[in-house]
Amino acid sequence: MSKILVACEFSGKVREAFRKQGHDAWSCDIIPSDDNSPYHIQDDVLSHLNDNWDMMIAFPPCTYLCVSGARWFKDRKPQQENALDFVHNLMCSDIPKICIENPVGVISTRIKKPDQIIQPYEYGHGETKKTCLWLKNLPKLKPTNIVEGRENRIHKMAPSKNRGKLRSITYDGIAEAMAKQWGNLI
Repeated sequence: MSKILVACEFSGKVREAFRKQGHDAWSCDIIPSDDNSPYHIQDDVLSHLNDNWDMMIAFPPCTYLCVSGARWFKDRKPQQENALDFVHNLMCSDIPKICIENPVGVISTRIKKPDQIIQPYEYGHGETKKTCLWLKNLPKLKPTNIVEGRENRIHKMAPSKNRGKLRSITYDGIAEAMAKQWGNLI
């Protein structure tokens, strides 16, 4: 049984996709899990990188990293530097297989270009949301169900108290593709 860390995930989508495939998968975030799972560690993930994981799928917060917030970058330099340091620490951990996921943003220019860019419509969801993947010892994800009806729902989401949280939840089709395609590599 493989030991998988799903970093910066509160929804449990990716954790549960890997658990359904028989893996010992744990999510870790500084906020509680939405599903109240006993397989969620509420803590700073950096404190758990050396816990003998076989794989890590990480979703670092994009607030200070993605291009949708570029107009505020000049006023948020310290926060952006902290966010980039956090991503760098995740990427450089000793975990053998790593995927870092984030929207298009400054990781590409400040750390390295992504290994792959995916879209929800390639995994059964009729939406667009260009998403970058930085991969270590993992192959590119293969599309599983390319669909029509491509809409930018995330961009059009109305302002709300939970907007940021709702925009960051991984699509089920992508979570399932990660678990099925990468779970068999361990």
